[in-house]
Amino acid sequence: MNSALEIRFEAGDRLMGLHLARPKANLIDAEMIAALEAALAQPQPPTLSAIVIDAEGPNFSFGASVAEHLPDQCRAMLAALHRLIGRIVASEVPVLVAAHGRCLGAGLELALCGHLLFVAPDAELGQPEIRLGVFAPAASCLLPELIGPSRALDLLLSGRSVSGAEAVSMGLACQAHTNPAQAARAYAAEYLLRNSASSMRYAVRAARLEFAARIKQRLAQVERLYLEELMSSRDAIEGLEAFLAKRPPQWEHR
Repeated sequence: MNSALEIRFEAGDRLMGLHLARPKANLIDAEMIAALEAALAQPQPPTLSAIVIDAEGPNFSFGASVAEHLPDQCRAMLAALHRLIGRIVASEVPVLVAAHGRCLGAGLELALCGHLLFVAPDAELGQPEIRLGVFAPAASCLLPELIGPSRALDLLLSGRSVSGAEAVSMGLACQAHTNPAQAARAYAAEYLLRNSASSMRYAVRAARLEFAARIKQRLAQVERLYLEELMSSRDAIEGLEAFLAKRPPQWEHR
C-alpha cells in the first residue's frame, strides 16, 4: 500500500480497487500519479475483469498541485500525468471511476479517461484551469470526444462546474447514485464479473481502438502547445503565481 493510494483486490482477483487515500483534497500530484501508474503497470491476473477508482473523504479530487504547474516542474508533471492517462485510456480491463464531492481539474481528467464514470448527483465536476490562466490539456482531448465540441468548449472556456446529475444528462457520466463507489461495484458484479475476462479485453480493444489512437495523438500535440507556447506567455505564469499567493490575477492579455 502506498501512502497516497490503497490497492484492494475484491471478489477474489476479479476486481481491483484503487482508492485515493489523501482526503480531503486527494491531489493528483507527483506522488499520487506515481502510485496510480505503479498500480496499473503491475502484472494483472488473467481473471481481472474490472478496476474501480474511488476516493476517501468528502471529495474525489481537487485536481493537480498548482505548484507543480510552474515552469520548473510542469514538464515532468505533465509527462507523468499524460503517461498515466494514456495507460488508462488504452487499458483492456474496464476502468470504472466513482466520483463524489469535488472532482476538478486533473481529478476530472483522471475520471474522464476511464471507461465508465459513476457520480454522486450533487458532485461538482469541472475544469477550472482557465481561471488560473492555463488550460486542461487532457480534458481538451477527452471532452470533445465524450460530449461533443460545443459542450466541451463550454466547460473548458467557462471553467464552470456541473453537477453529477447534469453530467449524466450530457453523457459525461453513465449513472448518478448517492454512493457512486457502491454503484460502480454493483455494476461490475452484475455485468462484468460474470463475463469471460479474456473476451471482455477483446471487446474493450474493439470499442476503444480508434478512440485510444486519437487521444494518444492529440495529447502529444496539446502537451507541446501547453509547454512550448502557453508556458512562455506572461499571463499563464501570473495566474499560477496569483493563485499560490492567494491574490487576484492581474491580466495583461499576453
